[in-house]
Amino acid sequence: MNPIDWKDALGKAFNVPATGGEQEQPADPTETRSGSALEQQGAARLDIVLERKGRGGKQATIVTGFNCDDEALKQVASTLKRSLGVGGSARGGEILIQGDFRQRVLDQLRQMGFKARII
Repeated sequence: MNPIDWKDALGKAFNVPATGGEQEQPADPTETRSGSALEQQGAARLDIVLERKGRGGKQATIVTGFNCDDEALKQVASTLKRSLGVGGSARGGEILIQGDFRQRVLDQLRQMGFKARII
């Protein structure tokens, strides 16, 4: 009996070249987020949003749209928090600033060279 690999059979059915026995790994979303946030200034527009839900009635300014790793994001968040004198956090491509500081965050990000808008 001739063992037939199911991937080869499927490739023949849909005219897709065989993989040659190598398994392709799915793209890791963290791999696309590499590099420094400061290197990506002006490359993409950041969105500044005010959230009130799920925070015990407290307001939080959220900055989204970063395409960098968490370490670079934390550096940008640290600069923002220090200049505004407030607390916050950074993870998953977002910066959270405690309180309603949309306009001040927008001004600071523009001074740092980022494109940003308030939504």
